[in-house]
Amino acid sequence: MRTLYAFEMITLDGYYAGPNDEFDWPLVDDEFNDWSVAQLDRTDTLLFGRVTYLGMSAYWPTAPADDPTAQRMNSYPKVVVSRTLDKAEWNNSRLIKDDVAAEITALKNQPGKDIAVFGSFDLTVNLLDLGLVDEVRLMINPLVLGAGKPLFGTAGKRIGLTLKDTKPFASGNVLLTYTPTH
Repeated sequence: MRTLYAFEMITLDGYYAGPNDEFDWPLVDDEFNDWSVAQLDRTDTLLFGRVTYLGMSAYWPTAPADDPTAQRMNSYPKVVVSRTLDKAEWNNSRLIKDDVAAEITALKNQPGKDIAVFGSFDLTVNLLDLGLVDEVRLMINPLVLGAGKPLFGTAGKRIGLTLKDTKPFASGNVLLTYTPTH
């Protein structure tokens, strides 16, 4: 079975965005970019909720063609979970509207590399609740926003996690990898 992981960028105080959806704070440098490409090389399918999909599909096709992250983001198969989106037009995208648990379980049972959820915070919480997330990867940025949108703000209940790995970056970012304790 393939690993489904959720990768989230958050601040030290647990926000994924500022109060007005600001996302101008992540520390991205060469070390982060190299790590990101290596993570994508172990991945072959991207899973998004509607809001993140719309943002990603507006950005990545316009990124420089020689950007190794853009090459992967634009070419990999993408699965969008949305009840309201009518179509998914970004290259290699398909839409899931119903029976999300069965569709994602079937996707995990197909041969291939890892499946990544980038952002898609409500989707991540829902997939955790369904027991479908195998790893939660949190890139903690050394910044306190003081206000914003909390990563697990829609959870509504406790979500147990066990620390699997840590990786510090020279920038001060720290990657924490957890496995859910279902």
